[in-house]
Amino acid sequence: MSLSEYLDLSEEVRSAVKESRPLVALESTIISHGMPYPQNLETALDVEKTVRENGAVPATIAIIKGKIKAGLSSDELEILSNGKKNGAEILKASRRDIPYIISKRLCAATTVSATMIFAEMAGIKIFATGGIGGVHRNAQNTFDISADLTELSRTNVAVVSAGVKSILDIGLTLEYLETMGVPVIGYRTDEFPAFYTRESGFKVNYKLDNPAEIAQLIKVKSELGLKGGIVIANPVPEKYSMDKNIIDDAIKKALGKAEEAGIKGKEVTPYLLSEIKNITGGKSLVSNIKLVLNNAELAAGVSKFI
Repeated sequence: MSLSEYLDLSEEVRSAVKESRPLVALESTIISHGMPYPQNLETALDVEKTVRENGAVPATIAIIKGKIKAGLSSDELEILSNGKKNGAEILKASRRDIPYIISKRLCAATTVSATMIFAEMAGIKIFATGGIGGVHRNAQNTFDISADLTELSRTNVAVVSAGVKSILDIGLTLEYLETMGVPVIGYRTDEFPAFYTRESGFKVNYKLDNPAEIAQLIKVKSELGLKGGIVIANPVPEKYSMDKNIIDDAIKKALGKAEEAGIKGKEVTPYLLSEIKNITGGKSLVSNIKLVLNNAELAAGVSKFI
């Protein structure tokens, strides 16, 4: 079978690729595993709307019944957002999971790593998400490091995110990205953001102040034949940025609960996000939604110059 038999582009996405129009890839794990229903579906639709309003075509990516889809229908978004109601188990696909899920013709939301892979297959150069994965706390003992970081070292897609969640070890995450040769660009900031908050105490590699500059960096990197992605760190809008002390305290409590409950592996992040939402009275969910929309807007702006 050829790649085209696995990869199914919507008519809108296919036309945009053919005509070299601005395109933004969007992940689907945030829909199925990152937020509760119905906020997840509402956010998915709002993110696509934001991309369109800013002059680009959205390409939400997922695996539906063994097919890699770039550009989802409203029915497919509904399945991802409320799988149980629709009689479908929605798995979580990283690079390692892709062959199994496709061969068994299953449904899966794509993580940052899988979305990057499929975006590159489809010819999409930029991707907007909430936050990338990273090096987990205590990784020196657990070796728990997100596959997102390895993917960034080898897949030619720029990723717009609000940094990484401070449930992770931000310092080690940035060290790992440096080792892998992945540039970390701050959009109008010298400080690497920590998802819910604009502050982390860590610096980005370089600060760029407009979408055209970011697009030029992406083009130069590609023309030089330098493999791998770019992290574009875009802080949560100031209005929705949470107090660092409050979010750090919520994370500490959530981590303690996760340890007591024996939560491990890929279940850790969804568990922690849910607990943090409860501890903060829903404020973290509002922050999450606003930062995703902010990232979609920036990615669309950059896509027009690539």
